[in-house]
Amino acid sequence: MPQNRKPRTPLVVAKRTPPKPSDLYPVFWRFAAERHDVYLKRVAGVRPPWTEDAVLREYKFTNVYRASDRVSQYFIRMIYSEPQQDTNTVFLRTLLFKIFNKIETWKQIVGQLGQPIASSFDFGACARLLDTLRARGHSIYSGAYIMPSGGGNTPSKHRMHLELLKQTLAEGLPSRLEKAATLEDAYKLMLAVPTFGPFLAFQYAIDLNYTELLSHSEGDYVVAGPGALDGLSKIFEHLGDYTPAEAIHWLAKTQEEEFAKYGLHFHGLWGRPLQPVDVQNVFCEVSKYTRASHPDVMGKSGRTRIKQKFKSHGPLPSPFFPPKWGLNQTVEDDLADERQSTVAKCAREQISLPL
Repeated sequence: MPQNRKPRTPLVVAKRTPPKPSDLYPVFWRFAAERHDVYLKRVAGVRPPWTEDAVLREYKFTNVYRASDRVSQYFIRMIYSEPQQDTNTVFLRTLLFKIFNKIETWKQIVGQLGQPIASSFDFGACARLLDTLRARGHSIYSGAYIMPSGGGNTPSKHRMHLELLKQTLAEGLPSRLEKAATLEDAYKLMLAVPTFGPFLAFQYAIDLNYTELLSHSEGDYVVAGPGALDGLSKIFEHLGDYTPAEAIHWLAKTQEEEFAKYGLHFHGLWGRPLQPVDVQNVFCEVSKYTRASHPDVMGKSGRTRIKQKFKSHGPLPSPFFPPKWGLNQTVEDDLADERQSTVAKCAREQISLPL
């Protein structure tokens, strides 16, 4: 070795401590498989009961895949119903729908004011319409998210949100979102909007990513909401050296092996595996599910009840997903075969079609 060369410092790579599963860890995978199976049976027209799980039969849980839920399905169909919308209009319709997250509120807005177009939308008229609905006792917000009021001198929450939406359009946020290089970059732009906070900013980034405005992989980034954090605290004894987001990514990457480990058949969303946002969603639902299935296990939230009971409102329509996912033709073909089989079975057994 030449005398003037210093010896190299050895590279030390610290091994990270992975999350440690709790006794409830298998519940996560069993819930995901069974709840998704219920969805697939319902959308295929299979007669109830769709599961032998008493908790799933009694209480309401969102679908495993976020994009397959009722409100998401309505939104995705709505946003693709008119081709060639300009960037600002896509942004306006997305946030105007998702801030309230209530189909009935959207129908009132469109019915009274027409389809929102960014260049001509009357925010004042929309505010007055929502004033009237509230005065008549209508709930204009969904209960799915906790929406901050904004405080200050704002006369009402919905007027604050409309003013916020008007301001983001004036400041050119849609065009900046369109140039975002990653889903995380889009999230950070949404996070900068006053009152949104991490959870809402991420949810809105995902909603915008359903549209033509953004086109990032859902596997790139995730933010764990309060419900998911509660679920994580039940399913793991500790997260080791992982952050909640890293633990979610870890499960998304190992899902095939984990389902197989417990002998569960999970074929995904017509071949689409769980994305981190879906795993985040499952943690939130498992947080609720275990309040009934394992009431002795307390999470971070300390909640012990599930508020909503399950009620069937008839057959589910054929799902429609963002066309860029490349699923819709496969879904259409598969469900046509499934429903034909169901009709033939009902005819053989002389029973009526499922409700």
